[in-house]
Amino acid sequence: MIDSKSSERALREKPDSTFSQRALCEITESAPLPSHAADDSAAAFSAADKKTISEAARVVAQGKHRFYSLVLPSSLLAETCMVEPRVENPIEGFQRLLDEKRAKSIAKYIDAGFGTVPGAVVLSAQSRAHMQFDRESGMLAFRRDPRAFLIIDGQHRVFGFKLAKRAVDVPVVIYNKLSRSEECRLFMDINTKQRPVPNELLLDIRRLSQVETEADALLHDVFDLFHNRDDSALKELLSPAERRKGMISRVTFNAALRSIQGAFVDAPAEEVYPVLNAYLRACRHGLGLHDADAQIAHPALFKALTLLFTNVAERVADRHGGKYTVKNFEDVLIPFFKRLKKSDLPRAGMSHVALHEHYSKALSAGFLLKQWLFA
Repeated sequence: MIDSKSSERALREKPDSTFSQRALCEITESAPLPSHAADDSAAAFSAADKKTISEAARVVAQGKHRFYSLVLPSSLLAETCMVEPRVENPIEGFQRLLDEKRAKSIAKYIDAGFGTVPGAVVLSAQSRAHMQFDRESGMLAFRRDPRAFLIIDGQHRVFGFKLAKRAVDVPVVIYNKLSRSEECRLFMDINTKQRPVPNELLLDIRRLSQVETEADALLHDVFDLFHNRDDSALKELLSPAERRKGMISRVTFNAALRSIQGAFVDAPAEEVYPVLNAYLRACRHGLGLHDADAQIAHPALFKALTLLFTNVAERVADRHGGKYTVKNFEDVLIPFFKRLKKSDLPRAGMSHVALHEHYSKALSAGFLLKQWLFA
């Protein structure tokens, strides 16, 4: 943590000529960026841009590396940071292209008043920063220059800060004296050794964050009923917080049910569950005819059968006056499953949309034929 002296925002500006020359200072030795030498026009840098910023910082040593940890205002980061996208600089560039949509979403988040993006932005000081650190005072000084720092990690946050109307303080890590190869390796390490939080976990904890919509809450409650009830057609086939082979994740479950949400308008989870459960139990019985009962957990098959629900439910309503029992669903589904071949079950690369189209045609053909025979 930065000491109490640094807790006061002390952004001090002074001309370059007053750079401290104490013996304990460290001056960056980074090589300049040759591909941008032509940018050094007098018009690009005003007198205000060439002033020095001094901020309290801590030196942190990790293994062979040493870096500076400090807090900078987002407006200053926007003025002093740059990137080297691989597409634009195929010789020395290593960053991905900026996703403007992502940067705008960060700006919108900041301006909405949430204003907390605690992850540190990782920078590498360039020669134009003229960076110095005074161990005695704990102050890090650098020049206000639009190419003072190369962004190693956090380009979307920095550009999001630039687009935002509100300013925030940002934790920053600054490496010094890195070669371009070392900058590239650091970029690779950061982006390959970190694992993003699984979508399954984010959905599972969404309720804790108190940001669920009514639609999200319904899907959450229905999933939990299928996960916890002993009579559930999906008992021991659901994985709430992670993706597991042979099981239906919360992400897959939600995606499937969103396609038929219109069938359950204003219905609470306690009313949705028994109808959907009866349907899925009938589906499992039908799959059992092909020794494929457990395949209901296949994402494509589960989504396709869920899409088929409204079609089947309409037939049950016509035949049985809206009594949605397992037996009544089987009355429609078992003849359908008997007509299916094993080749009609999901294969590698087959989408749920293609499966649903095939199943829908097969269901309709059988239904119309039966109507014609017994009219």
